[in-house]
Amino acid sequence: MTQAVGKIRLFVAPAPRTVADIFSPADLERLRALGEVFIHEDGPVTDEIFEQHAVHAHIIVGQFDMPAERLTRAANLRAIVNVEGNFLPNVDYAQCFRQGVRVLNVSPVFAEPVAEAALGMAIDLARGISHADRRFRSGTEQYGLDANKDAFSLYDAPVGFIGMGDLGRAILPLLAPFRGVVRAFDPWLPAAYIESLGCEPASLDTVLRESQVVFVVAGVTSQNQGFLTHDEFASMRKGAAFILVSRAGVVDFDAMLDAAATGHIRVATDVFPEEPLAPGHRARSVDNVLLSPHQAGALDAVLRDIGRRALADIELIARGLPPVMCKIAQPETVGLMRSKPVEKS
Repeated sequence: MTQAVGKIRLFVAPAPRTVADIFSPADLERLRALGEVFIHEDGPVTDEIFEQHAVHAHIIVGQFDMPAERLTRAANLRAIVNVEGNFLPNVDYAQCFRQGVRVLNVSPVFAEPVAEAALGMAIDLARGISHADRRFRSGTEQYGLDANKDAFSLYDAPVGFIGMGDLGRAILPLLAPFRGVVRAFDPWLPAAYIESLGCEPASLDTVLRESQVVFVVAGVTSQNQGFLTHDEFASMRKGAAFILVSRAGVVDFDAMLDAAATGHIRVATDVFPEEPLAPGHRARSVDNVLLSPHQAGALDAVLRDIGRRALADIELIARGLPPVMCKIAQPETVGLMRSKPVEKS
């Protein structure tokens, strides 16, 4: 038998999101029906605010600092729901595990919209769509075969993945009509799992060397920060497409731009080492790079899905059941995460 909490206390401090962005009026009403809800959207969660309104909460919705000192005082706490989308290093996860506090994040909501954008980037890089548009506007366009001398078709092109989490799994069905062999490198997944997705397990070297299109969908961790360097880019096929839609921290960004600037590869990126990108950053002037301002997952419908997923799991927890809609922090890996907070989107 499961043990319901009964009427619960919720402390909601969703910055950089807002309650109005993520919860529809109907969803907010359902949240309030669970018990006592205190919403804090006026500045940071200071120790005073925490002691007054959060220390007795059963569930916290937010991504503010939760060191061991706060956690140990929060004796009723059952779950922390991060609605920003990353497991950030401002939570003492070890203490959460000791206290039986689940830490969740809503990152699965971004998988499908980012996958859609990533496929668009791949097609653009392969066929040179935006590049041709820029040439047309400058009066230097070419026509027919002359315009396509550097293009390739995504049909039957070998594709590689670096990482195979939620985002990679969302891209896979979009690639199915193109019939290409798909190889994947993910050191956190067994070969049998990758094979179950219809992919060939492969080393990083094989993915880079054999793929015409490479999707980088790995989160940044202490084990892979900047691990794609000049050598890795040099090993790629000439003219291959490199699509970065996870975190900029997994690549040596200057090395990536160097490889694009020489014409060795073509690049699309939705993420940058610092955001917003500085006006004079060299990425803005490299012609062989398709730039997207961290917009791939930023849709109003996605923000509302954040609220729906969070609410669904909060309702389960209130009934004494395990959450199923959000990603759950795992003790073996969460301490390795090195994601930065994102700006409001």
